[in-house]
Amino acid sequence: GGKYQCQEISAKKGLGVADLLDKVLLEADMLDLKANPNRNATGTVIESSLDKGRGYVSTVLVSNGTLKIGDNIIAGTSWGRIKAMFNERNQRVEKAGPAEPVIILGLNGAPTAGDTFHIMETEQEARDIANKREQLQREQGLRTQTRLTLSDISHRIARGEFHEMNIIVKGDTDGSIEALSDSFIKLSTEKVKVNVISKAVGQISENDVMLAAASDAVIVGFQVRPSADARKLAERDGVEINTYSVIYDAIDDVTSAMVGMLDKVKKEIVTGQVEVQQVFKISKVGTVAGCVVTEGKVHSKDKGRVIRDGIVVHTAAISALKRYKDDVKEVVTGLECGISLVNYNDLQAGDMIETFTEIEVEQKL
Repeated sequence: GGKYQCQEISAKKGLGVADLLDKVLLEADMLDLKANPNRNATGTVIESSLDKGRGYVSTVLVSNGTLKIGDNIIAGTSWGRIKAMFNERNQRVEKAGPAEPVIILGLNGAPTAGDTFHIMETEQEARDIANKREQLQREQGLRTQTRLTLSDISHRIARGEFHEMNIIVKGDTDGSIEALSDSFIKLSTEKVKVNVISKAVGQISENDVMLAAASDAVIVGFQVRPSADARKLAERDGVEINTYSVIYDAIDDVTSAMVGMLDKVKKEIVTGQVEVQQVFKISKVGTVAGCVVTEGKVHSKDKGRVIRDGIVVHTAAISALKRYKDDVKEVVTGLECGISLVNYNDLQAGDMIETFTEIEVEQKL
C-alpha cells in the first residue's frame, strides 16, 4: 500500500533481477512516461573517457527527441559535432531515440557523468555556451576555496599548524577521476588541506606539468601515463608524477604524504623508577643520589623526573649513572646505583626518580 516499490536483489547471485525489471516497467506504465522523437535530443551523460584511437568518447542515454550523426551537441562544458555513434553492441548507428543508450564521438572533452546534453542549432552556439559554463565553474571553484579566511590562514601558519597539498588528477574515465578527486578532498583535516586544482580525462601533458610547477602540486594519474615531453619537463622542473591502477593505493600514498608534511612530536616513554636512599655531596661533582632501581631499567641517556611526596619538583637529564665507581650505560630492577642530574643538587633521601626517554613520532591527521 506504500508509494514506492521495493525489491531485494543480488547482481552477484542473480537474485530478484527479473522481478526488478518487471517492477521498473510497471512503474513506467504507472507514470505514463512519454517522449517526442520528432524534436532535438536531450538526455544524460552516463560515462566519459579518452580512447587512444578515437579521442573523447561519451556514453549517453537519450531521454527525449532523436540524436543523429552531425548534431551540434553540448554537455556540461564540452561541445562538438557528433561524428559517429555506436549502440551497446558496438555497432554503428545513424540515430538514437528515447530510452536508447549510445556511445558518441566528437566532443572536445569529457563531460561529467550526470551532465545533461542538448542539441544546438550551430556549433558556434554550443561553443559559446560551453565557454560561459566553464568560466562560471572556475569562479565557483574560487569562491569555494576562499571559505578559510586570510586571518585564519595567517594565524595557523604562525603556529605551524597549516599545511596545504595541491594535486592535479588525470585519469582514463570521468567516473574514476570524480571518485579519486572526491576521495582526496575528503582526506582534508584541520592540519592539512587537500586541494584538487585540476582534474581532466586524458594523458598527462606538458600543460599539467607546467601547472604543477607553478602551483607546487603533485600529479596523480589513474590508468594514464605522461607523454615523453611531459616526463622530460617534469624531470627538469622537479615535478612529482605518480601513476596508479588501484584507487586505494593512490589514497594511501596521499595520506602518507599528508602525514609527512606535519612536524614530528616528542613522546615520553617511561623506562624505570628508582628510590633515593642516600645523598652524597661530592666536590666538583655536586649531589649524587645513592638509589635502588624499583621498576624497569635506568639508562645513562634518560631524563629523570624527581617526585617528592607525590609532586614532581624537578625534571632534568641524567648527567652520570654509576655502579660503585664505574660509569655504566644501564641498571636493571633490584640493583643499586648512583645518579646525578644536570644542574640539580637538591635531591633528598626518600625521593623517587621516574626515568624516561623521548622519541619523535609522526603526528596523526
